[in-house]
Amino acid sequence: MTPPSEVDTASQADVNNDIEPAVQEQDSYLNELPDEVEMSLFDHLEELRQRIFYALIAVVVGVIGCFIAVKPIVRLLEVPAQGVKFLQLAPGEYFFVSIKVAGYSGLLVASPFILYQIVQFVLPGLTRRERRLIAPIVLGSTVLFGAGLAFAYLVLIPAALNFFISYGADVVEQLWSIDRYFEFVLLFMFSIGLAFQIPIIQALLGILGIVSSAKMLSGWRFVLLGAVVLGAVLTPSTDPITQSLLAGAVLALYFGGIGIVKVLGK
Repeated sequence: MTPPSEVDTASQADVNNDIEPAVQEQDSYLNELPDEVEMSLFDHLEELRQRIFYALIAVVVGVIGCFIAVKPIVRLLEVPAQGVKFLQLAPGEYFFVSIKVAGYSGLLVASPFILYQIVQFVLPGLTRRERRLIAPIVLGSTVLFGAGLAFAYLVLIPAALNFFISYGADVVEQLWSIDRYFEFVLLFMFSIGLAFQIPIIQALLGILGIVSSAKMLSGWRFVLLGAVVLGAVLTPSTDPITQSLLAGAVLALYFGGIGIVKVLGK
C-alpha cells in the first residue's frame, strides 16, 4: 500500500505538470503579434508620412478653430493676472499673441488625434502583452498632462504673479506687455504639463525591468536635488515660492510613481 505522503507528492506533481503547459501556452499567446504584417522599409516610411500628414492636418484645423475663438481663451489666460492692465507695445503685437495662443491651444486640442496616429503606427509591432499597457499609459499620460496644466494655472502662475505684483505695488504701476505675459504663461503651463509625466516614465521603466521601486527609493537624495534644479529651470520667474511649489510637486509625483511601480510588482 502506497503511503499517504507519496500519494500527495504524486498528486502535486501531476497538478504542476498540468499547470506548466497552460502557463507556457498563455505566455506564448500574450507574446504573439496578432496584426503582424510583412512590410518593407519604404512601406513603413510611407505609412509614417501619412500619419504625420494626418496629424498636421488635425493641428492646422485645431489652430484655425482656436484662432477663431481666441478672445475667450485670451481672457481666460488673463485671469491669474488679477486685473493687471496689458499694453500693446508694438504694432500687431496682440495679433501675434493671438497666433501664439491659437498655436498652443490648437496643439492641445489636436493632441488626442495625434496620440491616436502614434498608437496606430506602433500597434502592429506590439504583442498582446504590450497592447494591454497602451490604454493605461495613454490615459494616465493624458490625465497627468491635464493635471499639470491645471496645477500651473490654478496654483503656480497665481503664486508667481502675486509675488511680483505685491513686491512692487507701492513703487511701480502694473502695466505689462501682453506678449511677455503670454510667453510666460504658455511656456510655464506646457513645461509643468510635461513635468507631470514623471510617474508614466517611472512606470515604463519598472514594467520594462530597467529600474525597480527599491532602486528608485534609494536615490531620493539625487531626486531631491534634481527637483530643486528642475523647479529653478522650468519656472520662468525667479521667486522662491513658485520654485518651491514646483519642486514639491515633482517630489510628490516621483514618490507617487514609486508607489505605482510597487503596486505593479516591478
